[in-house]
Amino acid sequence: MSRIAVVKKFFLKLFLALAAIFVSVQFFRLLLLPGIQAFFDLDDAVTSMFRRTGIFLCVLTAYWAYVKFYEKRAATELRIAPLGIATGALSGALLIAMATLPLFAFGVYEVTFYRGPQNELFGVAAVILIAAFLEEVVYRGVLFTILEEAIGTDRAVWLQSLIFSAMHIGNNSDADIYATLLNVVSGTLIGAFWTYLFVLSRNLWIVAANHAAWNFAIILTGTPLSGIDAWRSVAPFDSSYHGPFWLSGGVFGPEDSIVTICIVIVCLAVQIRIQRNSKREKLLGDFNSRV
Repeated sequence: MSRIAVVKKFFLKLFLALAAIFVSVQFFRLLLLPGIQAFFDLDDAVTSMFRRTGIFLCVLTAYWAYVKFYEKRAATELRIAPLGIATGALSGALLIAMATLPLFAFGVYEVTFYRGPQNELFGVAAVILIAAFLEEVVYRGVLFTILEEAIGTDRAVWLQSLIFSAMHIGNNSDADIYATLLNVVSGTLIGAFWTYLFVLSRNLWIVAANHAAWNFAIILTGTPLSGIDAWRSVAPFDSSYHGPFWLSGGVFGPEDSIVTICIVIVCLAVQIRIQRNSKREKLLGDFNSRV
């Protein structure tokens, strides 16, 4: 296949996948949800629940339909793997805890107020989980998978991760150029970590569980999440940060701390080693089967 044909195929698949997701979500938001509200006279809390659940189901259905009817394959990346999902969630929370706890211990982060568990945290948890799943579908399920077919796994990992990082730059307008550059580096590395997790598991639920648990663990500490601090008011702890931005993460939070970056780099090294060993074993197995 020529390069032009490969490029055309890439953009066609990307357009169709994203269009399916966009159209399904807009159909629910603009037509179905208002109809449900009018018919059942729902209050704000119930409407919010319906909105989140509906968007989640629309994205899930649209992605499944795209894979089944356009790519003509089984959406095995949507298979339910309870143990893998639980392990993914636990490891996501533990990894970011490994970065934040030392920063609290050495005074880089300081708890200024303890308000205890808030009822609003359940709603925040639902938003975080749905947002993580939507990002995994778009970035890992759609963008990475299409890029992987066009340019190979490793190059697709890093290009997709750079795009993933760039899309988060505008989360905080108070960041200066140095903090923004560090945010691009950390975002690309974290994006690559989640993408290699997808490469190894080929399961969107596992990656989404890791992603959601990572984000929710940050929210619980009362520190900014990827530059967003809207949820800090419902966190059990109210925390402040001190010291240089490269250590504390500054306005972008612990994800941009050099401590987190070092932990993610170690994880990436392990993931890449496992992926290459797996690829080598597969090639050897294919060779032996032909001999």
